[in-house]
Amino acid sequence: MRKLIVLTMLVCSLFSASAMARDTTLHLSLSDAMARSDYQERLGGEVQFFLSGQPYATPAQRMGEFITNKKTNAFGKSDVEACEWVMLSALIALQERALAEGGNAVVDIVSYYKRNEFVSAAEYECHAGAIMAGVALKGRIVKLP
Repeated sequence: MRKLIVLTMLVCSLFSASAMARDTTLHLSLSDAMARSDYQERLGGEVQFFLSGQPYATPAQRMGEFITNKKTNAFGKSDVEACEWVMLSALIALQERALAEGGNAVVDIVSYYKRNEFVSAAEYECHAGAIMAGVALKGRIVKLP
């Protein structure tokens, strides 16, 4: 009987811990993330990225609006480290889509986590938890002259 009580208490504590899962909203500098050497290596320079509010040339062609929603393992990482890693994944997804569509830039990028826009010319939004971090972006793929 004692083992049953202990097991019941353990199960209850696990369920209550998952009910209080952490979801911290962070607004981080894109330029700080882009300065990382792994960003430069992975993204190259074939596609340019412009957050909403940043100036860019008039597009020669517009390919449409696209959304990416990426998650990464945050276990054992700081929130900033996990967020920068998942932001890189989100940018790579937009870059791959831009190249597939024939574009060379993604403009008017906004954070789009759970379909809520966060608009900034300098920052992106990331949600970090105990084991996962996520970034969702929406942007327009264009061909700049």
